[in-house]
Amino acid sequence: MSAIKKEYKRITTNSLIEMKKHGEKISMLTAYDYTMAKIIDNAGVDVILVGDSASNVMAGHETTLPITLDQMIYHASSVVRASKRSLVVVDIPFGSYQSDSKEALRSAIRIMKESGAHAVKVEGGIEIDNALTRIINAGIPVMGHLGLTPQSIYQFGTYTVRAKEEAEAKKLIDDAKFLESKGCFAIVLEKIPAKLAKKVAEQLNIPIIGIGAGSHVDGQVLVTHDMVGMTHEFHPRFLRRYLNLYDDMSNAFEQYCKDVKSVDFPNEKEQY
Repeated sequence: MSAIKKEYKRITTNSLIEMKKHGEKISMLTAYDYTMAKIIDNAGVDVILVGDSASNVMAGHETTLPITLDQMIYHASSVVRASKRSLVVVDIPFGSYQSDSKEALRSAIRIMKESGAHAVKVEGGIEIDNALTRIINAGIPVMGHLGLTPQSIYQFGTYTVRAKEEAEAKKLIDDAKFLESKGCFAIVLEKIPAKLAKKVAEQLNIPIIGIGAGSHVDGQVLVTHDMVGMTHEFHPRFLRRYLNLYDDMSNAFEQYCKDVKSVDFPNEKEQY
């Protein structure tokens, strides 16, 4: 059972630490535009992730890899303008931090300055040590991401559950502890066994946010377009659809077409 929810006027990285300490679960959803972000923020969601999943959801790419830093800043700026309470975290896209720690810092600074975001998110563990050090030393809050890391999908070759084998599970735990020691304020664990995620959440002091990582973590994140049913081809076990907007919107659009063609719309009350 979660603790009684504390009222926060504005969620900060420190708020998330407090939530974990007091047993209050953290809610997190994605957004890429002003309108969706405003609805999510007003609903009381704690964290809005401007994910590089925009590459899939908004642009129709097969992976998250094609989206650029400029595009992420555009999406993040739109979300920040809508956010009055939620903490806004922005993915640093593929190719903007892995190869050069100085480039990593420049990318993070651009996101923070040009979008007004509150934090950035990066994928990986000890292999991104240099990039992480520069970003955190510059005073930029960082959320980590372990398990299934979509920016490395071509290396994995599959979207199946990660860290089922002992060696990979041990590395994940070591990487999580490393990210905490470097100063990350939270970590997303994606598509790993629930028992492993529970172990990580118990061993770390920073919040662990799960997506396909079971219920024994400190919070949950989903892609908004998936959970409201705007996308309909995606059916992972961890996804709960709270709405079926794909069918509802399709029906509305079809009815609109019929009404226009039959001159039912606009009627006399809908004109000047």
